[in-house]
Amino acid sequence: MPTIDNKPPNLLSTAPMVSKKTAARKILITGPESTGKSTMAKALAAHLDTYYVPEYARSYLNHIQRLYTQADLLQIAKGQALLEDAYMHIANKYLVVDTDMTVMAIWSQEKYGNINPWIENPNDRKRLLYLYRQSLEARGLAYYLISGNGKGRINNALKVVEQVFSLQDFVC
Repeated sequence: MPTIDNKPPNLLSTAPMVSKKTAARKILITGPESTGKSTMAKALAAHLDTYYVPEYARSYLNHIQRLYTQADLLQIAKGQALLEDAYMHIANKYLVVDTDMTVMAIWSQEKYGNINPWIENPNDRKRLLYLYRQSLEARGLAYYLISGNGKGRINNALKVVEQVFSLQDFVC
C-alpha cells in the first residue's frame, strides 16, 4: 500500500488513557521506521493545540554515541514510559504519542530474537507493518491505517481523530 511519496501507511491507535489524573485522551502514532510518524505526531499535536511525546530512543541513542545493545532497549522503553507519563500530566484534552511499547517489543524480537540482522533494511516495512497490526489486534486496540502524503496525510489522520472522538471543531 505505498503512497505517492513511497512511504507505507503508519498506524494511528486510540489507546486507552494511561493516567487517571488527567482527562487527556492518548492518540498513538506507530509503525515501522521512516513512515512519517514524527511528522504526523507533530502536526496532529499542533492542530489539536496540545503536546506530542517525541520518540525517546532518538535522544538516548544520540547520547550513548555507540551501537545499542539489547540492554539499551529496556532503558529506552523505560525512558519512553516516563516521558509519556510526564507529558500526560500537562496535556490538554489529547496527547499525541510518537511511539509505544509495540515498537520496542517488535524491534527487540526482530533484532535479538531468532531473526537475522538484515531485517533493519527499510525495504522490509510491509512485513513489519503486519507485525504492528498483529500486535495492536492481539491487545484489542482500535487502529486506523493512515495514508497519503504531506498535508493530505495529516488531513486523513485528522478525519480519523474527528470520527473516533466525534469532534466538531476540526478544520482540515
